[in-house]
Amino acid sequence: MPKIELSSLKPKELIAGYLARFIHTPNMTFSFVDVTAGKSLPEHAHTNEQVSIMLEGEFELTLSGEPIRFGPGEVIVIPSNAKHSGLAITDCKILDVFCPVREDYRVMSE
Repeated sequence: MPKIELSSLKPKELIAGYLARFIHTPNMTFSFVDVTAGKSLPEHAHTNEQVSIMLEGEFELTLSGEPIRFGPGEVIVIPSNAKHSGLAITDCKILDVFCPVREDYRVMSE
């Protein structure tokens, strides 16, 4: 698996307005997410550490009750078990990296 063409990966709908393409390594999950403007992400938490990298667009992430707007080239680190939610201000392309692997996402990829 040295080279992967993202366009060859079938997108999976995480929730309405959130389509993701997944790449899994033995220790990490990479989730390339296309988000529709105006779509919200319900509050949730997971044991995985998460690094969110904004590739295109603007998103407001609420992390542990604090709203944070981020745009292209900005990164947010979400600690393990931290409650977070969000709202797409514009259409977005976000790369979420999880460690360890998101097993629920791996199952979606099969």
